[in-house]
Amino acid sequence: MANVLTDLAADIYTAADTVGRELVGVIPSATINTNATEVAAQGEVIRAAFTQEQAVSTVTPSMTIPEGADQTVDNKTMTLSSTASVKIPWTGENIKFVNNGAGFDTIYGDQIKQAMRAITNQIETEVALDIGDRASRAVGTAGTTPFASNFNTVAEVRQVLVDNGMPSNDRQATLVINSAAGTKLRNLAQLNQVDSSGNDDMLRRGTLLDLQGIMMKESAGLDNHTAGTGANATTDDAGYAVGATTITLASAGTGTIVAGDVVTFAGDTNQYVVTTGDGDVSGGGTIVLGANGLQVAIAASTTAITVVASSVKNVAFHRSAVEIGIRGLAQPMGGDAAVDRMTVQDPMSGIIYNIAAYKGYNKAMFDISCLYGYKVWKPEFTAVLLG
Repeated sequence: MANVLTDLAADIYTAADTVGRELVGVIPSATINTNATEVAAQGEVIRAAFTQEQAVSTVTPSMTIPEGADQTVDNKTMTLSSTASVKIPWTGENIKFVNNGAGFDTIYGDQIKQAMRAITNQIETEVALDIGDRASRAVGTAGTTPFASNFNTVAEVRQVLVDNGMPSNDRQATLVINSAAGTKLRNLAQLNQVDSSGNDDMLRRGTLLDLQGIMMKESAGLDNHTAGTGANATTDDAGYAVGATTITLASAGTGTIVAGDVVTFAGDTNQYVVTTGDGDVSGGGTIVLGANGLQVAIAASTTAITVVASSVKNVAFHRSAVEIGIRGLAQPMGGDAAVDRMTVQDPMSGIIYNIAAYKGYNKAMFDISCLYGYKVWKPEFTAVLLG
């Protein structure tokens, strides 16, 4: 078992290469803040610089050069709050048994793949859930898989993002869908016909094509949101202007409106994502909508609220809207009990895996771990496609 990680490095790198190219769409579409040579502690805050919006002024001829506004390069912070670890124990008996069959190297390589797959899927699922619960608005029909006969809903998703101010010409927006929606999309005749689609990638290789200026990707980690039980809820009679996000409820109706729900208001066809819910609508309270808030003003009278049914949340977002921080996990002074350790970074997703080998009494263990955090910086650049 000596020098196990050096001897098995090829299997480890192959595993990273394979897992990073499975059904994962959110991670490679987000901004990845990573450094393969830097370690961090759980709960540590990392920073990223960003520039603030600029003010526009008029041109006034003068013999004196006008003073420009002071420039401030600010920074945003994100907490690396989560760790993920998969432990693989081996005994001499285990190795003896597998060497009578497929062999230790083969089985070990498969175990590493499964460990990396589990960690990757956990990050993918958590980030997708957070995007879906913080998104601005939703399009589509709850309970109905999109793209049954056309891909018009892609244009509707794009409209939500563009109306919210998302850059529309930098090809950094992605719509991540589940496999059911992907199947519907692949079955559309207009996308399989080379003369109309422009190439045979979807027909021959099943590759999803970019549509309406949005990259299309699939994911196995999308949220199947269970809607709250709210019924017959109404707003109060205060009235709310376009852009309002906090809505006060009248003491009416029954049930709950939970974070992540999609709601509509009478007289408004927009579907709004609720970022903060109300545990009992019969007692009034408030709900908070995702940015940029109401698109249609609510009159100064009680207005009916409808909670949209449970659905799959396919998510669309601009790369700048979501950031995932990945670091190696810091070790104590002098190291821990590991006899060998290596770091592997997948070149496509940016995920860093720490792999350590530990020796015990007639037993060895491999630990595959990852330290990460994520944040939705610009919820207005996110949207949900219901399915």
